[in-house]
Amino acid sequence: MLGVKVGIFRGIAAAFVVFVALGAAAPARAALQIRIDQGVTEPLPIAIPDFLGANPAAGAVGRDIANVVRADLERSGLFRPLNPASYIEQISDINVPPRFGDWRTIQAQGLVTGQATREADGRLRVEFRLWDIFGEQQMVGLQYGTAPENWRRIAHAISDAIYERITGEKGYYNTRIVFISETGPKLNRRKRLAVMDQDGANPVFLTQGDYLVLTPRFNPTAQMIAYMSYIGGRPRVYIFDMETGRQEVLGNFPNMTFSPRFSPDGRSVVMALETNGNSDIYLMDLATRTSRRLTNDPSIDTAPSFSPDGRQITFESNRGGSQQVYVMNVDGSGVRRISFGAGKNGTPVWSPRGDLIAFTKINGGVFGIAVMRPDGSGERVLSNGWQDEGPTWAPNGRAVMFTRTLQSGANGQGGGSQIWSIDITGRNQRRVLAPTDASDPAWSPLIQ
Repeated sequence: MLGVKVGIFRGIAAAFVVFVALGAAAPARAALQIRIDQGVTEPLPIAIPDFLGANPAAGAVGRDIANVVRADLERSGLFRPLNPASYIEQISDINVPPRFGDWRTIQAQGLVTGQATREADGRLRVEFRLWDIFGEQQMVGLQYGTAPENWRRIAHAISDAIYERITGEKGYYNTRIVFISETGPKLNRRKRLAVMDQDGANPVFLTQGDYLVLTPRFNPTAQMIAYMSYIGGRPRVYIFDMETGRQEVLGNFPNMTFSPRFSPDGRSVVMALETNGNSDIYLMDLATRTSRRLTNDPSIDTAPSFSPDGRQITFESNRGGSQQVYVMNVDGSGVRRISFGAGKNGTPVWSPRGDLIAFTKINGGVFGIAVMRPDGSGERVLSNGWQDEGPTWAPNGRAVMFTRTLQSGANGQGGGSQIWSIDITGRNQRRVLAPTDASDPAWSPLIQ
């Protein structure tokens, strides 16, 4: 085991507490609603004034929280936060219903009001209300408590609550991204394991760049990361514990192990093991550290990913003569090819909803992100950049992040790698701002 900084994210799941609901929520058939399943072409106009504060310090936190909520909702492509300069009513008490007519005048359909308070014990208390302007009713109201340094987690939780109440689906704002930070010249890249919030804030480097790291993946509680590392010159799968800050090699295999991913229950890891130029897929029980071979074919089988119910695994293989996507049962039986479109297809990842598999499509030298149903039907290309690859799903299955490698100029300048996201409709393509060049993103589950 190698020790690193301890307690980097100790108690991440307990960063805040929802104290109480504020007032009565609206009936289930409230007027304010976005039907995602029918497609959305016009984002919903929503007003989000700065949250109130009892003193200047609390007011500053309130402004910061409102800014994060605005940015979260706008980034989804489903909401259009209105310019605060257009507001007619100036909110002075969130416990008093707003003047709905003033907000209808500026075309707002939703209104978010809130306030931040510093308690006597030093904790931060934040409360908010979501109002349906045309229905003239409160849709949701919640109060949170946290340590002051966790104010961004509260902001993302508020965004998730708003998203869920209006769309009927869980949000994805209170999440983290684990990725590979890349710095240095193209032929001598320094690659470090890093994490950040889904909007690029709060980046933290988990390794120092003394050895190559690749393909990081969260476990279901976002407290552990599986990844491949070249520590000691041997490429093997490691587990990084976010609670203790320690990393440990997974298993004692004689050859290279790579491309790990946790099972949905977090009790096992599936990965590839290379032997004499061939790789097969193995499943390791984390409690007993016993492993079981799932594929046995004279080809390259790699990049496994579980279905959300844990009963099946999708993976890539060249057993049919070219790189393609396959699905098998969790015991290795029932192997079947599901990708038959043009070109090569790899790095498949099963959606948390179970309805789609995202993958990298390579056709004519161009790499893009595509999705298809688990039976291989309904293939759609979402992004088609010069080199878009390695998709990872938002926990609600409505968006995908991926690595975009940029082309270098004729003089060798430029290039580099970035993280981008896109909606499963193929719209709302956005760059995720990391502190450095970045690759291999993996989205955490929603942090409760």
